[in-house]
Amino acid sequence: MNRVNPNNPGLREQVSGQLSEAGDAEVSVFSQREPLRQPRTSPPILEDSSRAAGEFYPSGYNPQEPAYEDGEDHYYPETLAELVQDILSHLNSLPGSFETDIEQITLTLDGWVTTEETLRELVELIYTQSTSIPNFSYTGARLCNHLSRHLTLNSPGNNFRQLLLHRCQAEFDQRDQAVRGDEATQKSFHSYVLFLGELYLNLEIKGPTMRAEILLTALRKLLDSLFSNPEDRNLICAVKLLKLTGSVLEDTWKEKGSPDMDELVKKIEIILLDASCSRDVRQMLLKLVELRSSDWGRVQGAATTSEATPDNDPNYFMNEPTFYTADGTPFTAADPEYSEKYQEILDREDYFPDPYEENGNEQYDEYENGMDPEIEEAYETFCLESEQKRKQ
Repeated sequence: MNRVNPNNPGLREQVSGQLSEAGDAEVSVFSQREPLRQPRTSPPILEDSSRAAGEFYPSGYNPQEPAYEDGEDHYYPETLAELVQDILSHLNSLPGSFETDIEQITLTLDGWVTTEETLRELVELIYTQSTSIPNFSYTGARLCNHLSRHLTLNSPGNNFRQLLLHRCQAEFDQRDQAVRGDEATQKSFHSYVLFLGELYLNLEIKGPTMRAEILLTALRKLLDSLFSNPEDRNLICAVKLLKLTGSVLEDTWKEKGSPDMDELVKKIEIILLDASCSRDVRQMLLKLVELRSSDWGRVQGAATTSEATPDNDPNYFMNEPTFYTADGTPFTAADPEYSEKYQEILDREDYFPDPYEENGNEQYDEYENGMDPEIEEAYETFCLESEQKRKQ
């Protein structure tokens, strides 16, 4: 994948984010229209808290110890890269500490990021880690959202948000080549796709309650690219993205009167009937179609999108698995007292595993001579219904 060149005029912000047809010069889909703001479902940020917050200290560092001297083993980051690496490692190992530490983290970064050059470096470091550390894309997106609002160095034309969107645009422009690339290229691209999905869920534009239109447009085009080359890895990525964002995407498109989700489901149906994808991926696609037909598994009568919070919306954590304590007490991502334990289990058990990583296919060994009977029945029903539609 190409690294971003911030001076490339093709990445500068445009008045419109629409893309032209193939053969024409492509306008940046990530052009900023409105400043992004923190989602209303996030806890409120106290404007004065960053000034009162103490400096962020990485794990293992004691601020009461004397300063570093030659021959002593005291830790202090010498570069911005070392500092960011330690911050991200801390957030990755203790995701539940995000709310309590984010103000100190921001204040510490303010002391380092004092030039446009260091701001660009910060964006690149966070982007790279968010698309390479397993299960970190959600926390990375939240971090990007906060820094885009609260970093002191936020000059017009080159602020954190704009540089981040430029970085995302660089990967977006390579999408058609990436879906046809080698395994390493596809893996990197798929991580980017899922990170962009998290950005869409965690960033909102200023004004009426709605998410960033530029990211909605980008996600639709990324899904089109994935389905246009229906190899197993691309299809797995598309399934993950739709399980993550499908309900929100469909709600947004319905409000616009757009048939985008119906069009995507038709693409999936064609792939199920005609493409030579593996049995395992076929099962994943069928389950996705079933999930969508059940309104993405949502509870009827839940809070509206604009009012949704973890407290009043039973669908807020609808795609999160349920775990149990030693005494049988169930807990989910909605239970703050179990947040760290919840993330530990997710990291250990690797939900949404990639069947093409080491030992990835073992989950299907039980049915190695055929489909899961339930899935096989659903597939036969799907084929019959599709055949009837064709005859009508």
